[in-house]
Amino acid sequence: MLLSDPAVVAACAVAVVLVGMAKGGFSGLGALGTPVAALVLPPSTAAAILLPILIVQDVVSVWSFRHAWDKWIVGWMLPGAAVGIGIGWAIAASVDEKALMGVLGAITLLFGIYRLWIERGNREVAASASPGWVGALFGVATGFTSQVAHAGGPPFQMWVTPRKLPHLTYAGTNSILFATINWLKVPSYVMLGAFTHDVIVAAAMLVPLAIITTLVSVRVVRVLQPERFYTIIYLLMVLLGGKLMIDAVT
Repeated sequence: MLLSDPAVVAACAVAVVLVGMAKGGFSGLGALGTPVAALVLPPSTAAAILLPILIVQDVVSVWSFRHAWDKWIVGWMLPGAAVGIGIGWAIAASVDEKALMGVLGAITLLFGIYRLWIERGNREVAASASPGWVGALFGVATGFTSQVAHAGGPPFQMWVTPRKLPHLTYAGTNSILFATINWLKVPSYVMLGAFTHDVIVAAAMLVPLAIITTLVSVRVVRVLQPERFYTIIYLLMVLLGGKLMIDAVT
């Protein structure tokens, strides 16, 4: 049984809390879930355990933010994400996951620092108005990194965060997009034989914690002031990027 080892239980619990916070609105933190669980489990097993948990958390987050999401953003990013998932599936065996996460971490770190710098002192910065096709390209990156390591949050943030959506709309858009992406990943995991009996049992045991952390995070996001919400997101990007880079080189 996978959760018979206290170290495995602890690492998986931390991973579930991180992805729960991401599902509750703190986008990007979910990218740490698989690396944390992979400290004590094979990466493929860690990712397989987290996918059913993510789907359960999606139900909570989608219901919580169902009235606040941007259809235009989802409409542009989702086709690209489907392509990215397909690419990730096709080349899964040849992907150097550590190198990929290191590059993703460096880009995320630099982007977070850049946004904190230009918005320092509560400066008013015009919202981005980049065209939809740019979002489709970021969707490819989102789908690919999500398929490989459930790490699609940073590419999503890089395109969507500068658009300065109302913070609940941002959280809702994140919820709807990734709920769809996670279901699109299921066939590949099934075909790869990832959902073993032990994986399903471990995921089921972690579901209550997953639901609680998502609900708590949703509640926190609802009461945050919009400007503080985006500052927190950028700070999380810096911390997330740094952590992914450290993991890649160690």
